[in-house]
Amino acid sequence: MHTRRDMVRLGAAALLGGLLGPVLVGEAPAEARRTGYPQPRRWGTAMPGIVTAFPARGRQIALTFDACAGGYDRALIAVLRRHRIPAVLFLNAHWIDAHPRETRALARDPLFTIGNHGTRHVPLSVTGRSAYGIAGTASPAGAATEVSRNHTKIARLTGRAPRWFRTGTAHYDDVAVRIVAEHGETPVGFTVNADAGGTESVAGVEAKLRAARPGSIVLAHMNRPGSGTAAALAVILPRMRAAGWEFVSLDRVVGDRGPIPELGSSDG
Repeated sequence: MHTRRDMVRLGAAALLGGLLGPVLVGEAPAEARRTGYPQPRRWGTAMPGIVTAFPARGRQIALTFDACAGGYDRALIAVLRRHRIPAVLFLNAHWIDAHPRETRALARDPLFTIGNHGTRHVPLSVTGRSAYGIAGTASPAGAATEVSRNHTKIARLTGRAPRWFRTGTAHYDDVAVRIVAEHGETPVGFTVNADAGGTESVAGVEAKLRAARPGSIVLAHMNRPGSGTAAALAVILPRMRAAGWEFVSLDRVVGDRGPIPELGSSDG
């Protein structure tokens, strides 16, 4: 579990990464090349194969929430239920192990879709690339395990295999993006980082949501009870709806994943 300082850094840097898009990376270790995958050429939170927004019809917006580890923000879930707001809930294996009953209950609620937030909550890499000081998976096999173990856990516990994946820190290389797709899941990024890992103030969360544009995918957190996220949503969601915003699920607005991303090109 990250410290408050870590999560502030994570939120700010992730937003910057999302704005700047992927960066090209250098020569990969031989381990990554021995597996039949090419060396990674991109690294970041946004690149081909990652869903970071959707084509909106009018003022549509999609909410997503990460549960990395730690607590359960029941107040936040209560706000979503009270206002009938759909969302994708990305649950990490550590959080599921601590909250199995809550996981099953959330999965039964038709408002929510359970997404895969990884097994160890680390960046998804085939070379051990780090984000915010957190070392990523170090090989294609490691990346595959990060996806597959929690995929299996969610499927066994809820009876439904997850369709969506967001890795810890939201950072991937392009080979890892392909590996996610090969496991039948679609990587999801974000357009708006609403709460900086659950450390943002109420006013800060409200301001970020007010600034969102149609087609945005909002990233916030549901594992930090007492943070400003639930209080902000209780205020801003009904106001946005009254102003003509429609809250939609990714299941509704993002179609089936297309072909598995091609690798080896450096074009963005």
